[in-house]
Amino acid sequence: MRRAGSKTRIIVLLILYVVASMLPAWSERITFSANSMTGTAGNSSDTTTLSGSAYVLTSSMEIAADSITMSGKNFRYIEADGNITGKNIEANMEFTCGRLSYDRETKIATLKDNVHLADTENGVSVDAQLIEYNQNTDIARIQIGITIKQKDNVCSSAYAVYRKKNQMLEMSGNSQITQGEDTFRAQEITLNLDTQEIRLDGRVKGSVVDDKSADQDTGIKKDSAARDESDPSKDDGSGKDDGSGKDDGSGKNDGSGKNDGSGKNDGSGKNDGSGKNEVPADGTASLGKSPDAGQGKAASGAEGANAPPDTLSRAKTGGGKRGTDD
Repeated sequence: MRRAGSKTRIIVLLILYVVASMLPAWSERITFSANSMTGTAGNSSDTTTLSGSAYVLTSSMEIAADSITMSGKNFRYIEADGNITGKNIEANMEFTCGRLSYDRETKIATLKDNVHLADTENGVSVDAQLIEYNQNTDIARIQIGITIKQKDNVCSSAYAVYRKKNQMLEMSGNSQITQGEDTFRAQEITLNLDTQEIRLDGRVKGSVVDDKSADQDTGIKKDSAARDESDPSKDDGSGKDDGSGKDDGSGKNDGSGKNDGSGKNDGSGKNDGSGKNEVPADGTASLGKSPDAGQGKAASGAEGANAPPDTLSRAKTGGGKRGTDD
């Protein structure tokens, strides 16, 4: 009896082992919804298509699209089309695209047409036309029209590999990284997204702006402008003095060099027409004789030469009486 009981236990264990080996190791629950569904329900080997606000949720992937098709054994393959939004739950990666295919066994998702992939955990965003993401290795292979952003980095290339676990970005084919005003170009570029260390290989080019020098130049210009504004002795740029060194005009000519036509001076030290020279009280006028006074004397001399004898005699004698000879 003991031998029969032990044989029975062995047979039961073998049956359980065979049944367990027949179940797929990647089996998981699938939840789905849509406006309509076509296909054979309950037969996992057939194809089932969800149309209109289609939605599928697995343990690792969430997908919403215009239409979703599930096919293969145990619905291994999922294909979506039109206005796709989704999230890789395990990797914490969100995405949008035009078309998608997902292999539930290998856990590889291929995103096509205007793809946007966001690693919300590390602040990395990727835009391209084709991205293949392996959920097991956390590696994304990116192609066509690539733009990758992270912090101040803006990267572009023909082909790129994003290693999420290691936070490494490898680019090839006309690769370029822009960091603010700094630009680096090469055939191959490797960027450590944690340390921001860059490695460039093949036809390396770049341009770097020294922020410190730019700040110093700006500071010098500001200081110079402040000094110019605070210095009252500097000209205002109009070619005229600012008035700080001018006299009040009480004893100087107006600078025009012209007489007012009346024959009289404006009082700045020239003759006023009376034959007398006036000296301003401040003493700034010239003490020399005016040209008008000189001309007056010359005129008197001429008149004296042409005057009659009696007039001349009277002028010499101070205006005395003529003789009584007549």
